[in-house]
Formats: sequence, structure tokens, C-alpha cells
Amino acid sequence: MEWLYLVIGLAILALVVVVGGAALLARGRKGAPVEAPPSSTTATDVLAPPVEDDAAGTAVAEPEVVVPTLERPERPASRLVRLRQRLAGSGTLGKGLLGLLSREKLDEDTWEAIEDLLLGADIGVQPTQELVERLRTRLRVEGGEATDVRAVLREELITLVDPTMDRSLHVSGAQGGPGVVLVVGVNGTGKTTTVGKLARILVAEERSVLLAAADTFRAAAADQLGTWGERVGVEVVRGPEGGDPASVAFEAVKDGVERGVDTVVVDTAGRLQNKQGLMDELGKVKRVIEKQAPVSEVLLVLDATTGQNGLIQAKVFSEVVDVTGIALTKLDGSAKGGIVVAVQRQLGVPVKLVGLGEGPDDLAPFDAAAFVDALLG
Repeated sequence: MEWLYLVIGLAILALVVVVGGAALLARGRKGAPVEAPPSSTTATDVLAPPVEDDAAGTAVAEPEVVVPTLERPERPASRLVRLRQRLAGSGTLGKGLLGLLSREKLDEDTWEAIEDLLLGADIGVQPTQELVERLRTRLRVEGGEATDVRAVLREELITLVDPTMDRSLHVSGAQGGPGVVLVVGVNGTGKTTTVGKLARILVAEERSVLLAAADTFRAAAADQLGTWGERVGVEVVRGPEGGDPASVAFEAVKDGVERGVDTVVVDTAGRLQNKQGLMDELGKVKRVIEKQAPVSEVLLVLDATTGQNGLIQAKVFSEVVDVTGIALTKLDGSAKGGIVVAVQRQLGVPVKLVGLGEGPDDLAPFDAAAFVDALLG
């Protein structure tokens, strides 16, 4: 009997093997994954597209072209309209002045309140006195119920901001060379961000742009600028962290000349803690750049919320580099908007760009009339 049981067991085992093999074969035909023997497959092999045979019968993979998605910056005109709306929506200076000037009786207490409001706006003592004197004279001479107080205030504020200043950005070079924009300012004012936003403006104007990450001492400054460059399709020339800023600037301008780009924008270091070292460094950067092409614009980036401290910074930088324009960042509708007047009076240099937020297109050309209209709401 034992041999009979042995025969039956072997028969059952054979049946299991046959049925199992048939099931595996069926699954393989349906495309079920089958473990492959080990190989040296790389990530590229895994992601490679299907292959086709060439004329010689050799399998050739079709190359996969990855086109980066570039952002489309707003045109400067539409950007200015949007910034004007944001400024008007939060403005307090113009509304406060209109409220005081619209009183039935403009007594000394009212005029003192107007002076306090203007001084608190960082306009400065001398410009405040001039504006108050002109307003008192005009409202006294043109006084009466028919007087349009808003129109008078608008005209005098525009005069104060000085619409005659040349606020055009000099971003074109001479004799076919690139325009070179040197951007300076203290760290924390939004300097590198302003460089990136300026690149967006230039790209929106269909200009070819090259950026230089010459702020080699601030951690991740070059990476930050590189991110901006990727967003709008602009190349960034950079060097090693802690390297020579002048060398980076030199190479960028040299590349710009050789490639025939329209504008090279150079971001610089802003370590005001070491004033003399910083100033020497900036002077060197400018001298080295001009061995390749003249600097067409020197933009000083100031934080509008710093008030009088911003004026001190402006004086320091103007002693070393010939500042030709101001980029005023973080300018909202608060009283700090008066620094536009103060910094122009101190340096005799126009505010050319203003920023009102953290968005990529929150930078626009400055216009005196538009700025005053926004303040008045």
C-alpha cells in the first residue's frame, strides 16, 4: 500500500506543476510584469522614449526635447496702471491733505497740521515749507467757494515732485555696444529682486539681456538672481561664492559685448557695515566694467520705508559712483511716499522706478503726475 500512496502523491505534484506553469504563461501573454534579470539600467534608460529602427536596422532612440516654460512679463504701461491702482487704494497722504484743505476755515492750527502731515511723510523741511507757502498764497488769492482745492493741491504736488526731470532709463549702449546698468544699494532694500524685475521689464520691451551676479558675498544671492533669469529666459553670469565681484562684472560685460546683447545688468554687493571696503569695491567694479563698455546707468535701490535712513544711504553711494537714478522699493500708500521728494532734492537725481509689492511685475517706471493722482485717489 505504501507504494500506491507514493504514486498518487507524485501524480498530484505533477498536476500542480503543470497547472501552475500554464497560469504563469497565460499571465505573461497578457502583459503582466515579469521580473527581469539584474542589469545596469540607468534613470535615462527608464525614461527613454520608444525606439525606432534606422535604415541599417539599428535601434535608435528618438531624442526628447524639453522646452522650458518662460513667463510673459507685463508690458510697462499695464504694470504702471496696476501699481497706480494699488497705491491709490492704500493712500493716506493725499486724503489727509485734502481733508485739511477742505475745511471751511484755514486757520493757523490747520496749517500746522498740514505741515506735520507733510513732515511725517518724509518730504523734508525745506520742501514742506515751500509747498505750504505756495498753497497758502494760491488759496488766499484764488479763495472762494468756486476754488477747486483738489486741482490746486494736485498742481502743487506735481511741481514739488518735479515733472521736468529726465526719468528715462539709459539701457542702450553707444556704437552698437551694450548698455550697462550698475545696480547698487544696501542689502535688504530689495536690490537683487529689483535686478530681476528690471530684467522682466527689458524682456517685455523685447530687449536681449544678460545679468551679472556680482554680489558674491551674500549667501545665495547668485541663486536668487539665477531663478529670476530662468523665469524670463535671461542668462546669468556668476562666479564662486566669496569671489572677486569685479571679475564677475568684467566677464559679464565682455560676454555682452561679444554676443551683441542690448543690455547687461550688474547686481553688486551692499555690505554697508564695512563702508570703506564696500565703497572701494564698488569703485573697482565700475572701473573694471568700463574697460569693456561705458556704464550707461547707475541705479541706487532705496527702501521707501526707511525714511531718513534712506537719504543717508543715498549720500554714501553717491560719493563713490555717479548715481543717475533711484529705484524706490516697498513704496505703498503710507506717509513714506514723501521720500520721493526728499531724495531727489538731496541728490538732484530722479526717481526712475518704483515698486509696490513682492510680485514679479510690481516694478514700474515712475511718473510724477500718475504718482500724485494715485496719492489723491
